[in-house]
Amino acid sequence: MTLRVAASIGDRLLDRALATAVARAGAPGRIRFTERQLYYELCRVLRPSHAVPRRLPLTPAPPVRYERFEEALRRHGAVPGLLAPVSAPAPIPVPASADAPRDPSDPSGPSEPDLYDYGLPRLLVCQSRQVARMLLANDVHLEAACPVFAADDLPLDPRLVTGLGRVDGATVHVLHDASVDGIALAARVRDAVPGVRVSSMGLVPRHATALHLISPRGPAPGSGPPALPAALEPRERDWLAEGRYAEVESVAPARLLRTVLRLVRGPRTPGHSVWTGLRELRRAGFMTWPTNRPGDTRTQGDKPATRNPVQG
Repeated sequence: MTLRVAASIGDRLLDRALATAVARAGAPGRIRFTERQLYYELCRVLRPSHAVPRRLPLTPAPPVRYERFEEALRRHGAVPGLLAPVSAPAPIPVPASADAPRDPSDPSGPSEPDLYDYGLPRLLVCQSRQVARMLLANDVHLEAACPVFAADDLPLDPRLVTGLGRVDGATVHVLHDASVDGIALAARVRDAVPGVRVSSMGLVPRHATALHLISPRGPAPGSGPPALPAALEPRERDWLAEGRYAEVESVAPARLLRTVLRLVRGPRTPGHSVWTGLRELRRAGFMTWPTNRPGDTRTQGDKPATRNPVQG
């Protein structure tokens, strides 16, 4: 009887925390978010590690099992802004260029038959199809004039690759988890778009520790894991070797949207930057993720930050 009462109290506390997480996940405005993003928001409500000083590296374990979150979600009922899970690949919208009008009656694809004749300055590949769908649902592809694809859409339509080749400095951005497979995705994308600049936004372990992201633990990588960038620090390699990982969906939805829009739209790092020459680091996206203060980004070692022009 005592155990049953304790379980009931625990469920009520979890339900209250979930209601808070639902309100936070969609703020500000009407942000659309995935189920896993809501789960990680619940974890932040239960364990507010974001309040810990940024100078302390931290990747806490989840405070609640995903199964308990799913039970609470069923008790909660309908959640405004929550996206249904994606069970199969869906068409990815390709935004029309400024010179090619878009048909509003057909939001799922290009409206002009000659759209692929235009140059394409940027494109985004996400490791997770759920993340790609979340970005599309929040119109990132329209605001940034950037097609959004999932990694399992590779290889890309040859017409898209040709369009990238028509623009000097065209870039394929890669958004991936802080995991062995995620970090290896950039090399896979480079193979899929030869001759086109590929820029990794992250995540990498130092992003996860700086942002205090929730980090589950999986099985340690087996023998012969994918080659990791030489720029990874020993502590980051040790973190990955322990089976640790942090998903892109563990980043708060508003922060993720703000950061993706800023990085995709530019501006790019000036040629005279102090970081000139550290091209491998720049390609790995190590200096690009924001601090907990809105409007800031933080470089490695908490060096001076640059302002974020995109305000949420």
